[in-house]
Amino acid sequence: MTAAPCLLHVSGLSKAFGGVHAVADVEMRIAPGAVHSVIGPNGAGKTTLINMLSGVYRPSAGSIRLDGIELAGQPVHRFAAGGIGRTFQNLQVFFNMTALENVMTGRHLRERCSLAASLLRTRALVRAEAECRAVARDLLRQVGLAGFEDSPSDAMPYGALKRLEIARALAAQPKLLLLDEPAAGLNATEAREIDALIQRLAEGGTTIVLVEHNMALVMEVSDHVFVMDHGRKLAEGTPAEVSRDARVIEAYLGSETAPAAQAEAADA
Repeated sequence: MTAAPCLLHVSGLSKAFGGVHAVADVEMRIAPGAVHSVIGPNGAGKTTLINMLSGVYRPSAGSIRLDGIELAGQPVHRFAAGGIGRTFQNLQVFFNMTALENVMTGRHLRERCSLAASLLRTRALVRAEAECRAVARDLLRQVGLAGFEDSPSDAMPYGALKRLEIARALAAQPKLLLLDEPAAGLNATEAREIDALIQRLAEGGTTIVLVEHNMALVMEVSDHVFVMDHGRKLAEGTPAEVSRDARVIEAYLGSETAPAAQAEAADA
């Protein structure tokens, strides 16, 4: 039987801070073109996992292979150049730039102009800058921010800034997009906009790993859910399978309420 395609293969991944094991022996297989959500209670190790998958943290042990290329232990720019883009739980936007300029910064990995071309302002450089602006405008349109091109970032609504950060990550043309709590701090309307955006990206073929506490969003957009607790994998499967798993219910709600919650899920 032919093995299912795998874009990212994580094996034996662990991270210890002193004597504390934030992530321990995690194994993941990320299929291309799907939305994989990582969920778990506070302190489960979700953000530590994302930080290792993007090169921010160096693993204590384990393997991270993207399209068969080993990235574990490499500097963070190798992860970005290899095709991993991300957003952050706490906004990382250039507030002294416009929305368009923010997205253009995400294109620098794909630009191929030399220092000499930059100094001489060659025609090739002018064409490259025009192309970069066009791509950035199109990405702003894709995330629902058409008309914000020249807006100073520090004057944009919080929900718009969340989508701006996604547009900037997409500008690098990542093979894998990591979204760290994109709905955090959003009101119901803004969360629905993020929900719709993630679904559009997935329909367009973007492979996404989503860390999120908004369970309604997770269950709506996910093809596969990976549940963590105390730094380890607790369960994984489709949203329906995970929502009925007694271990998952106990981790979120506590052992006393788990049986009743499981019965309720089974009746849903």
